[in-house]
Amino acid sequence: MSITVKGVIARSKGAPVELVDIVIPDPAAGEVIVDIETCGVCHTDVHYRDGGINDEFPFLLGHEAAGRVSVIGAGVTHVAVGDFVVLNWRAVCGDCRACKRAEPWYCFDTFNAGQKMTLTDGTELTPALGIGAFAEKTLVHEKQCTKVDPAADPAVVGLLGCGIMAGIGAALNTGNVTRGNSVAVIGCGGVGNAAIVGARLAGASVIIAIDRDQKKLATAVTLGATHTIDSGGLDEDGVVSAVQNLTDGFGADVVIDAVGRPETWRQAFYARDLAGTVVLVGVPTPEMMLEIPLLDVFGRGGALKSSWYGDCLPERDFPMLTDLYLQGRLPLDEFVSERIGIGHIEEAFAKMARGDVLRSVVVL
Repeated sequence: MSITVKGVIARSKGAPVELVDIVIPDPAAGEVIVDIETCGVCHTDVHYRDGGINDEFPFLLGHEAAGRVSVIGAGVTHVAVGDFVVLNWRAVCGDCRACKRAEPWYCFDTFNAGQKMTLTDGTELTPALGIGAFAEKTLVHEKQCTKVDPAADPAVVGLLGCGIMAGIGAALNTGNVTRGNSVAVIGCGGVGNAAIVGARLAGASVIIAIDRDQKKLATAVTLGATHTIDSGGLDEDGVVSAVQNLTDGFGADVVIDAVGRPETWRQAFYARDLAGTVVLVGVPTPEMMLEIPLLDVFGRGGALKSSWYGDCLPERDFPMLTDLYLQGRLPLDEFVSERIGIGHIEEAFAKMARGDVLRSVVVL
């Protein structure tokens, strides 16, 4: 039988979110129901609410989630009832050209649950990133569930489901930061500060945090930044010069743009050393355009990369990072700014917009 639970939806573009009844069908083959324990409030949820992703309203919001599997469909072998899991939005297929060349983190055919959750009147919901976890329960594909150590705080490790993994992975997986590298991170919200944590974990010797918010820069220092640049009063050239001044005049080996705007990407491009690496992990909006001399692209060499979900492989990365957290080697708890109820998500969006929090986490 179907289950009716409470969930938070965005009904139309820009409208305040609503806490409503949603209907979850019995899981079909390969699908599971997860009882959500916690879910982080992410910028991507705001993008969905504001129509910045697509127009497939109404959306069931939420995706940075941890919980326990409560019901499984036929043929499910990946998880069992009672497993503590972090949800992911890249259930790899195993058969596409990326998977077959042993690069499953680039899987070009990821998938989600086949059935739709609905409103009580039958209106189909579009779950954010195929998850929809601002809800007491949600329906996902079994491979969207990654088992991690149940000793971990769900409010903390649930954040691996999106922003924290995106930032750490931008440094470790996409940027290939190694011991002794210099790294600059533009934008020190949740993703940018996670990139700083990843750079420190990799052994970078110089880690430069760049932001216009002093609170975010202070947090970046506690998480591993060795230097900070207040970009509030600087133009593009000023930011580039400041990075060069901190790297013997050369620029950083790896520059991570965690904002995702044309101006910050240009800063990243010119603030790197010759043959250095630029990593774009901040998500631009569809109307943004970039103009840069092609000769500069050729003449500076190196690598210009986009980081999808931190180029992570959840089955590999989530358990490893959870173990490092439990060992006290990864300060993931620093990202949980507050724990809130499911009825306070609009307030959490406002706090995030003001830069008051790294992450608000809904506890169910």
